[in-house]
Amino acid sequence: MLKQRRAYADQVAASLFEAEAAMDAALAKAAALAGVMPALRAEAGLSALIGQEAVEWTSRSISALAEARRALIEAHKELSVAQKQIGLGAVLYGDGAPKPQEPVRAPALRSVSDVAA
Repeated sequence: MLKQRRAYADQVAASLFEAEAAMDAALAKAAALAGVMPALRAEAGLSALIGQEAVEWTSRSISALAEARRALIEAHKELSVAQKQIGLGAVLYGDGAPKPQEPVRAPALRSVSDVAA
């Protein structure tokens, strides 16, 4: 039974890592698109009004992808819990790099007037 649980866990882990890599690739591609559009518009000598809606929609897609990435990370955490629940807590998955205990978050943005005070 343990051998079968391990085989299932291996399949889930492989699928999870594949999904995480695809999510990161999608986020990187969307960010590249967001960067190239204004640069090429300027290089072409076009008005800043040209393509503004596309830039805004691309920015929204980046935000949505970042939110989806967060959800996938939360699923990863829950799978780590499930791993222990099925008796596979000693099995290592991934690249072996230690995971932070708490999520790493950027410092909160502050108003310039708060910084000057």
